[in-house]
Amino acid sequence: MSRVEQPEYKVTTSGGSIEIRSYGPMIAAEADVQGERKAAIQEGFRLIAAYIFGANTPNAKIAMTAPVQQQSQKIAMTAPVTQQAGGDTWTVRFIMPRNWTMATLPAPNDIRVKLKPLPAKRMVAIRFSGLANDTLIETKTDELRKYASEHNLKTIGEPVLAFYNPPWTLPFFRRNEVMLELAEPSTRD
Repeated sequence: MSRVEQPEYKVTTSGGSIEIRSYGPMIAAEADVQGERKAAIQEGFRLIAAYIFGANTPNAKIAMTAPVQQQSQKIAMTAPVTQQAGGDTWTVRFIMPRNWTMATLPAPNDIRVKLKPLPAKRMVAIRFSGLANDTLIETKTDELRKYASEHNLKTIGEPVLAFYNPPWTLPFFRRNEVMLELAEPSTRD
């Protein structure tokens, strides 16, 4: 497991490898990259890593965090849509360390890297190890959607993929997650 800062969250429900979590507000550095999932995360990682390693004004270094997140979205839509092979745009993001604010983060030198405040949200997440290939991600996403359905949880948006370890980590020791945002529960009459 990587020993870098990770987003803080509170687990409100836990069952096996699935948790319901409450996250506070965060700031992300993100880039939208077109192509297949694996190539897109490599390109997005490269762009954002350059930013945190000093490709910014005033060439400041920002600590690495985990996980690297990836989410699918169709180019023509304003909201993410289901993950599909070919022609997709992927948003790849790093969550910025808690000690930075939008006012104190350095400006990216590359216009493809954007800083984005993320509101507090609740997520349902499934954790798994191994090489996060498309088949395993699809299987875990299906398990998560089934759990949400069985527990009457309304999800919004598309799955967020989270990868916590460097590529040289043995598959058995890797921490991967698929997360779905939960809609706020409506008040009952």
